[in-house]
Amino acid sequence: MTMTVTAPPDVRSAVLARGLRAHPASLFQFDPRMAAGWYSDTYFVRTARTLAHAGRDPVVTMQVFAKHDGVIAGVYEVVRMLQTQLAPHPVSGTQYDVSELTIETLLEGDPVRPWETVLRISGPYLSFAHLETVYLGVLARRTLVASNVRRVLDAAAGKPVLYMGARHDDWRVQTPDGYAARVGGAGEVSSDAGGAWWGVRGVGTMPHSMIASFGGDTVAATLAFARYVMSEEPEVKVASLVDYDNDAVGTTLAVARAMRDEFGPGRLWAVRIDTSEKLVDKALAARAAANPNEQLNGVVPALVEAVRKALDADGFREVGIGVSGGFTPVKIARFEALGVPVTFYGVGSSLLGHNRGEADGLVTSFDFTADIVRVDGREESKIGRGERANPSLIRVTNDMLK
Repeated sequence: MTMTVTAPPDVRSAVLARGLRAHPASLFQFDPRMAAGWYSDTYFVRTARTLAHAGRDPVVTMQVFAKHDGVIAGVYEVVRMLQTQLAPHPVSGTQYDVSELTIETLLEGDPVRPWETVLRISGPYLSFAHLETVYLGVLARRTLVASNVRRVLDAAAGKPVLYMGARHDDWRVQTPDGYAARVGGAGEVSSDAGGAWWGVRGVGTMPHSMIASFGGDTVAATLAFARYVMSEEPEVKVASLVDYDNDAVGTTLAVARAMRDEFGPGRLWAVRIDTSEKLVDKALAARAAANPNEQLNGVVPALVEAVRKALDADGFREVGIGVSGGFTPVKIARFEALGVPVTFYGVGSSLLGHNRGEADGLVTSFDFTADIVRVDGREESKIGRGERANPSLIRVTNDMLK
């Protein structure tokens, strides 16, 4: 989606026109209350009313900038917002029109530098004073996601990155966040909603809950998944999640052999390792005991290399290895610098600016995780994620739902 900023103005103008045609106002489903200032900081609404009460209707030029390097996203949404959500004059009720505005903007995906003007709006201030809150919010959120995705992609050196941010934020932002991830360069997202604005379906491998539902049997779950996709979604690649028992090497080989026995070679596309940062995989236990100061918790280069070595030795060179769980640009760059044999990266909460601990007394993330801990009345869970009772929980009764 990136158009070089050095391209001739007429070329960039044509790109903007095509982008706006592909993103009509209806796509963004603006709440009609936006034009009335319902989503605006109240002081902007009162500013417009104060000016009108004083008999003033100034023509202003509003300049928008950021304080960080990044990749801008949200441009089409902001332009369509200015087109459709202008306010009427607070006293006369006369409706302003977008033709009264002059809008100048960077293109979607352009690089942003600190203090660089990214958007300029000129026109009657009373018409768009109330939109400052919402257009700044759109640009801030979309640009955050796009910029972080771009940094992850740069670190991954061309390897595929699956955007898995959906579970780390409100469902209402899945669609715009997925779009922003696309602007940043992501090729795949984890939910259909995330791909809605750019016309793709969600992709993914398999969750721990699928394995738990098959009694903790990763092989059985993978074979069932393969049978399903071959019957109903043949375009889907089969990738198995292999850390449920904290034995990535053993589980990987068991899955690969079972897949080859039933479907022949080549049907298993990849395995994914998502080992908890609280655990050391079985394959590294002896090494961890001998080297207590070495960081071997979670998904580390040594674990990926052990899985790769086992796959190759057993004749499964075609099976790739995906990794997920706590990956950031810094961690990905370290993996790439070391030549760790990763096929794809799954990245989630860090793309939303999470997982930096505390900053100036504020938490930078508050992510939740869900685990199946009981199946058909008996305990069943991924290693390290067993059932924990909480006497403070209150049961929701049917009477409460009436």
